[in-house]
Amino acid sequence: MSLHLDLAAQIEEHFGPHLESPVDVKYDALIAHFSNGVTLEARIAASDAYTIAWSWGEAEFRIDTAPLHPELSTRPNHLHTADGRLSADPLTRTDASPWSNLQRVITTLIDDPLLEKLTTAGRT
Repeated sequence: MSLHLDLAAQIEEHFGPHLESPVDVKYDALIAHFSNGVTLEARIAASDAYTIAWSWGEAEFRIDTAPLHPELSTRPNHLHTADGRLSADPLTRTDASPWSNLQRVITTLIDDPLLEKLTTAGRT
């Protein structure tokens, strides 16, 4: 099986009650629609090579591992916020498994799609 198919199955198993529809698996991505209005798109090539993007209403966020931004403590992974800011990634780690990263992101987004609780806590 492919990584995206495996991850889609895990999302459906662990987050099924929160899904609006089954996870859509594309050639190089998976797309999940959650009942709280979040749409998540994940493109994961390896533990240290991924893009996880989500939208909630007009707000769009993205975590990726492009090897840029040496000033950030989480380099290479970093967060692009809805207001266009770039910050350290508060959710994923390049030494974690793809499932561990996705699970952490989804768990956070179900309760806090705009990452306001993380921002309030001073983590972004």
